[in-house]
Amino acid sequence: MRNCLSSFSEEKEKKMIRSDLLVQVFAALLSAFALCSPSVAAESASIGNIRHIVVIYAENRSFDNLYAMFPGANGIASALANYIPQADHDGTAFAVLPPVWANEKDLKSRETDPTFPATLPNRPFRIDAPPVNSPPDIETRDLVHRFYQHKEQINEGRNDRFVAMSNAGALVMGYYDGSRLPMWSVAREFTLADNFFMGAFGGSFLNHFWLVCACTPEYRTAPGEIVAVEDAGGRLARQKDSPKSAMQGPVLLKDGAVTPDGFAVNTLQPPYQPSGIAPAAGGDPALADPGNPRRLPPQRMKTIADTLADAGISWAWYAGNWKRALADRSVIYNANDVNFQAHHQVFNYFEKFAPGTANRERYLRDGEEFLAAIDAGTLPQVAFYKPTAKLNEHPGYTDILSGDRHIAEVIARIRNNPKLWGEVAIIVTYDENGGFWDHVAPPPGDRWGPGSRVPTIIVSPFARKGAVDHTAYDTTSILKFITLRFNLEPLPGVRANAGDLTNAFE
Repeated sequence: MRNCLSSFSEEKEKKMIRSDLLVQVFAALLSAFALCSPSVAAESASIGNIRHIVVIYAENRSFDNLYAMFPGANGIASALANYIPQADHDGTAFAVLPPVWANEKDLKSRETDPTFPATLPNRPFRIDAPPVNSPPDIETRDLVHRFYQHKEQINEGRNDRFVAMSNAGALVMGYYDGSRLPMWSVAREFTLADNFFMGAFGGSFLNHFWLVCACTPEYRTAPGEIVAVEDAGGRLARQKDSPKSAMQGPVLLKDGAVTPDGFAVNTLQPPYQPSGIAPAAGGDPALADPGNPRRLPPQRMKTIADTLADAGISWAWYAGNWKRALADRSVIYNANDVNFQAHHQVFNYFEKFAPGTANRERYLRDGEEFLAAIDAGTLPQVAFYKPTAKLNEHPGYTDILSGDRHIAEVIARIRNNPKLWGEVAIIVTYDENGGFWDHVAPPPGDRWGPGSRVPTIIVSPFARKGAVDHTAYDTTSILKFITLRFNLEPLPGVRANAGDLTNAFE
């Protein structure tokens, strides 16, 4: 391409890419010179037409849990043909799966969930079919989805310890016929990525960081009470009274939010409101109590926010019920229609977005503002949207169908704005697997991940139509795509072997 366009200097190319107006000229020039490099020219022209990237970040579903039955995808047929039986702690395959344990809080309770048979065969099973018959508009209990447990569940790619390392027993092996979900139809129309992996092992807290900075937060001064205890092999140490077999109950572990060398891998609370930690008595009402050990210190790593701002690209993080949570602490982690999840608001952990800063007022916005910007055609160039808890599909406090329908409605809203639809790429994905089993081994990565597969759908007039994209991606691929489109400075944590999503486009 550079030989064909040798009259352009490096600096001129950068300026053209950064200008939304000149991107169209650049795309036309690439098409004119297609004989020199047809594949690159076609790819660049398609991506260059995108003026808005929208990332919709749902919650806690593995690929197999929702899309195991999707036509053409690497799903349940392959899983069963190559099934590695779930194994107990000693490596012995279960004769039948353990019960679904009912008590999420008291792991020593042996109470079982009567919704599920006491014994199920050692294989994946339909949650929405006999003998369970629980459709996707009925919520299930939550499942453990934490850093160390997830690493053990994957078990070097065998994926055979999901049951043994869960607090939910057989539930981890459940999946749905997703064909009744509205987003299934959207996936059939556009591109479903069936080889997209969550950025980091474990839960929502860490994976939100990997979405925006491809990094793991630090807490070097964490008190011992919240630090995980590792054994000689780097796994979580077992409590003395932990059951020898998962058939006898959930494993009991010496878990913590922070690794022994000071990295925060499980949920801690933002240092700023809205936070699960109240302000200190008589202290600044905009802050979480600085004396609470579960308050993560303000973070300072470089994020996609920095690289977008440096390039003059407009962006915002939109969160359902953000304004309400700021005004009323009672809606935070409360089992009501709001149930605001403070640990999903990743930029609220960063010093640059502290209360009183211009960055906070400009970039951290309410979900209603997102919907209004869609209708008005005034979305920023990059928009992250975090649905409110009732609509994010998280097990334990909501069902699948409500959130799936909401996301489909958001997409329809964008498509109904002709100007916006003609220049947008929408990436719908899930932060992590929520503890549910998936049969595909994650690709090689680093200490932090990637973890299991999650569903990802690319919706755009420029996306491949009716396609299943088998390219290897992870959450950092979203950062790669944004960086490529807007010619940003690459973030150092983005994985070299993760695709950049361009294979999902025509």
